[in-house]
Amino acid sequence: MNVDTAAPVTLPRVSPHRSTPTIAFGALLLRDLNVLRKSFIEFALRTIMQPLLFVFVFTYVFPKIGQGIGGGAGGETNFSSLLVPGVIAIACIFQGIQAVALPLVQEFGYSREIEDRVMAPMPVWAVSAEKLLAGALQGLVAAAIVFPLALTVPSTPVHLNVRPLELMTLLPLASLTGASLGLVIGTRVQPRQVPLIFGIVVIPITFLGATYFPWARLTPIPWLKAVVLLNPLVYMSEAMRVSLTPQIPHMDLWAIYGGLILFTAVLAGLGIQGFNNRVLS
Repeated sequence: MNVDTAAPVTLPRVSPHRSTPTIAFGALLLRDLNVLRKSFIEFALRTIMQPLLFVFVFTYVFPKIGQGIGGGAGGETNFSSLLVPGVIAIACIFQGIQAVALPLVQEFGYSREIEDRVMAPMPVWAVSAEKLLAGALQGLVAAAIVFPLALTVPSTPVHLNVRPLELMTLLPLASLTGASLGLVIGTRVQPRQVPLIFGIVVIPITFLGATYFPWARLTPIPWLKAVVLLNPLVYMSEAMRVSLTPQIPHMDLWAIYGGLILFTAVLAGLGIQGFNNRVLS
């Protein structure tokens, strides 16, 4: 007796859409930007407070009361121009820490919000890359907020000579460097260690980051001039200096680009690796 056997049915194989990780990445980025929009007043206040106090005290109060700063005749005027690139660099690096490091410390700590993020249909490393990009964008916004204050608050003239090409390339790169540093701190620091990090890392980086003095002027202290090259803020400050006040002595352009690219690559790599280790551990 012949028995008809049905041919085996081959079910179609459904593969995930290739653009799914890209869509998820964009959704996370839009979420972070939407949070920034809703809390923009708080963002602006924390962004301007420290740079505003620096500029107000050193370039408004000191000249008004006759307190010399900057050395020599016309030091106050020179210092006003010198401080503008420095406070913009400070805004970028502080925003990288505040927008990336501090939220990550909380998300890896008590809130555990990071568990929701890593459930997105995208690689774990891409979640950390989105954090990095969001922090860099916030650094750009912070620089845009601080720049008018640093330009208008000083009681002495600020002499700018803006180089658009350098500014448009170095400012995003500096913001990425600040966000990369924030990613490293956020993936390697426990909540109870945050005050310690500000005391032994953030404050030394700020005061030795060529924000209040050009790196080229450290020639009389050769050991310090060499040591501060390990500070990413030095390259960020020099990047803003060559872009906004190139008449002030500054580091060679190739060294600025090279330093920023190197620090961004190393810090971003360490941060992404630390993020993966924290998530998968």
